[in-house]
Amino acid sequence: MALFDARARDKARELSAYRDQRYSGSLRDQEQQLKNSTTLYVGNLSYYTREEQVYELFGRAGDVRRVIMGLDRFKKTPCGFCFVEYYTRDEAENAIRCVNGTRLDDRVIRTDWDAGFIEGRQFGRGKHGGQVRDEYRKDFDPGRGGWNKIVATKNNENL
Repeated sequence: MALFDARARDKARELSAYRDQRYSGSLRDQEQQLKNSTTLYVGNLSYYTREEQVYELFGRAGDVRRVIMGLDRFKKTPCGFCFVEYYTRDEAENAIRCVNGTRLDDRVIRTDWDAGFIEGRQFGRGKHGGQVRDEYRKDFDPGRGGWNKIVATKNNENL
């Protein structure tokens, strides 16, 4: 009879398939940094989520070194993502285990490993200053600022 091994199904140590296309080093370097990182990318945040809320939630998994909120490149307002840095890899793994898929401000947030925050990465990469994925969204999402910029522009033209 086999004993239950909780770590056998543990996905916190695994890397996702996503890789940052703007990473300046090689793919091998990026993978090595991801394997040793203590930094998490947190996505699907509400535009109204405050830094203090992120600290409180992620602080339950370990000691948070810092939180860097994602900002609209032009307006310098939150745009739905952040980076959370921990002091140790174990604390960051706990956060992935415990926080990934939970709700914050009525939104299911997602976490992923990040190779480490570098100044300038806090700004959205979309054409309109926010996240690229918001430019393709076709639904009304009050937590993400309503309609995306393209849909909002077309709706205003039709009025």
